[in-house]
Formats: sequence, C-alpha cells, structure tokens
Amino acid sequence: MLLLWCSQATYAHESVVLIANPSTQPGNMTRETVRAIFAMRQRTLPDGEAAHVFVLPDKHPLHERFTKEILGVYPHQLRLSWDRLVFSGTGQAPNQVKSIEEMRQRVANTPGGLGYLEKGAVDDSVSVFAVE
Repeated sequence: MLLLWCSQATYAHESVVLIANPSTQPGNMTRETVRAIFAMRQRTLPDGEAAHVFVLPDKHPLHERFTKEILGVYPHQLRLSWDRLVFSGTGQAPNQVKSIEEMRQRVANTPGGLGYLEKGAVDDSVSVFAVE
C-alpha cells in the first residue's frame, strides 16, 4: 500500500514540460516567449513557424500546474487574456483538448503544434523544449 501511495505521489509531482511537434527545431525558449505564445500575443515559434497552441481545460490539474509553474500566471489570468482577444476581434483562443492523450496526439500531428505534458507522459511522437 505504501509503495502504491509513493508511486502516485511521485507521479503527481512530476515536472511539467513544454512539448512541440517533432518537425519543429528543438531547443530552448525563454519564459517570456512561452508566455507570449500561450497568451496568443505571439503567433510564431522562435524559428518563424506558425504556432498552433493546444491547452487542456482550465480546471484540469495539469493545466493549472503548467500556467503556474511554467507561465507564472493563474489559469483565470490566461483565460482573461484569451477572452479579450476573442471579444475584441483581434485574436483567438488556443485549441482546447480534452485529455493528455489528445494533447500528445494533436501536438504530434500538427506542424507548429505546441503544448505541455508531464515529463513521464512524453514519448517519441513529440519534442521537448527547455524553458529558460
């Protein structure tokens, strides 16, 4: 029982990583660049390729961790940013996926796809970007 609890606790605290379509040049991105892309203010990746952003629902635990740990904002702040763009007609919200598996598949199959996963959920179908 203790081993089961420990393995679940370890998985619950696993690192969140930024993932990209494998055709995207892997590398590093600054936190400011990642924040601008996920806030939908920057529409291209650092190499100039069009970014196609995928996110989980606002209340999903992984989305909450990603926004707080990687972007340094709360999920509701990110949602407000998207809503302003949509309602003003100057932009759009990112593509929302329903599950971690759908996140991996959509990023893997979309050129310029960008999303996030827990480190243990990453496989060869996606690339990982380091966030500086």
